[in-house]
Amino acid sequence: MTTTLRPTEPLQQSADGGRSRTYDICVNSRRVGAVHLLTDDAGFGATMAIIRGLEVDEPDRGRGRGTVAVLAAEEVLRGWGCHEVGISVPADAAPALSMAESLGYTERSRNMVKDLPEAPPELPEGVEVRPMTPAEFADWEPRARENFAQSWIDRGVPEEQARAKAEASHRELMPDGLASEGLFMNVAVKDGRIVGWIWTGVRELEPGTRGGYVYDIEVAEEWRGHGYGRALMLLAERGAVEAGERLLGLHVFAGNTPAIRLYESLGYRTTQVNQSKKLV
Repeated sequence: MTTTLRPTEPLQQSADGGRSRTYDICVNSRRVGAVHLLTDDAGFGATMAIIRGLEVDEPDRGRGRGTVAVLAAEEVLRGWGCHEVGISVPADAAPALSMAESLGYTERSRNMVKDLPEAPPELPEGVEVRPMTPAEFADWEPRARENFAQSWIDRGVPEEQARAKAEASHRELMPDGLASEGLFMNVAVKDGRIVGWIWTGVRELEPGTRGGYVYDIEVAEEWRGHGYGRALMLLAERGAVEAGERLLGLHVFAGNTPAIRLYESLGYRTTQVNQSKKLV
């Protein structure tokens, strides 16, 4: 039996080279599932591809259809000139995670979320937090943008693409700087000195599900391990609860073990595992 991909629509192309197309997964011309392939979805340019919405119908699961479909998708993406492909797998989808690992995909990051309590949490005693000033924002923003780009560079993304991604993200999320709508910037202070920063807002965590979101958190290296990261996360939680949100989400890179342990200790759970693979 032969598993193939059959286009269900014309190839969609954007002016900047992005491509998108949905396919049926077929076995001997019989439809058994679907998959959506696209590029330039995360601001990395047309050479970075995404396999999205891979679904095999229940009667045909467990027969290797998904594995063959992914391999066929990779061939399509090579034909598009893509050098790397990413896939996001629900954390509770053990078979899909196992399949991705067997095909050479490795975890790049994960999405995490916390169900918020009804009452805002109390902040630790002795920790001072306050809104960021315009002068502090002007100092923080270029450094945060550089750190974000470097995080992607460290994970194999070409420097030009990583910096373009960082520029695009900040431009989209904070078009008016500190005055941008929905932007919340706070700092932790010790003896008059800033020891930590946190950037939060509200966004769609999953299709149809809105919640608070931690875009960035940083504690000065010499003050790590002193509880400031936890205090800033509780501040983000408090702000989300007071705004009427029931969920608080975030994105964390693989390998950032201290951050993952902190989030887990605060009650966050992994919802999506984001994996990638080089197309050679």
